[in-house]
Amino acid sequence: MPAGSLLTLLDDIAAILDDVSILTKKAAAKTAGVLGDDLALNAQQVSGVVARRELPVVWAVAKGSFVNKLILVPLALLIGTFAPWGITPLLMIGGVYLCFEGVEKLHHAFIHRGKKSEEQAGEEIAELEAAPPETEAEKIKGAVRTDFVLSAEIIAITLGTVAGQDFMRQLTVLSAIAVIMTGGVYGLVAGIVKLDDAGLYLTQRRSTFPQMLGRAILWFAPFLMKSLSILGTAAMFLVGGGIVTHGIPLLHHAIDHAAEKAGILAPVIPPLLNGLCGLIAGILALLLFNGVQRLRGKSAH
Repeated sequence: MPAGSLLTLLDDIAAILDDVSILTKKAAAKTAGVLGDDLALNAQQVSGVVARRELPVVWAVAKGSFVNKLILVPLALLIGTFAPWGITPLLMIGGVYLCFEGVEKLHHAFIHRGKKSEEQAGEEIAELEAAPPETEAEKIKGAVRTDFVLSAEIIAITLGTVAGQDFMRQLTVLSAIAVIMTGGVYGLVAGIVKLDDAGLYLTQRRSTFPQMLGRAILWFAPFLMKSLSILGTAAMFLVGGGIVTHGIPLLHHAIDHAAEKAGILAPVIPPLLNGLCGLIAGILALLLFNGVQRLRGKSAH
């Protein structure tokens, strides 16, 4: 009898693990798009750090991301159980914040659009080398804040995938996705930011092929970082705009309807319109923020 009970228990555990594996794969597939945006955004966020501090900064942001997940997973389970209606408004606030950050970056880039002279570039590098710890800390805080919004979307999508399951399956799948996504994203970010070091190392090898590969990496790395910077800013509007439009059913259905009418362009229309909505939401948020700042400035006087 005890042997039969043990076999039944093992069979139940195997069934649960199988279900969890299938659900985790489904959730990973659904969050893959956000993962790509997360990678681009985080690689952009840690760019501009002096070389010897790149990995410590990535590690600090990764630790912050794990803390975000430790907050978000229980919070998602609580909200999903007791106040499921609160998930969409909270995500929309995060989406607007992402769009706001994106518009701020565009505004900053527009103001400083003039090409830098060699002297100016040298001065900026010297300033970066001598930057106080507070500057690095601010960069880490900004990256962790952005990660919080993207992590919230990943957790919300995963929660939607496992909504009909029991509590233990939900907890296991959410935890698995949190660990896999965080480890995957920041492992790749660490590899990307150290590409130039890897290229330099290969150029110093004796064999011809590693030297050629090293030179190719050194040539390619700046283009990759520049592309990730552009993609990271675009991702803020695509992800943020997508969150905002999904929270407004009328707008979401209108975008779906436009995609249906677009024929072969159907796959392009939703991200394009989501990005446009994200840009508009970011501009409105920036105008509101600047207006509040001016009012506070006037009241201070």
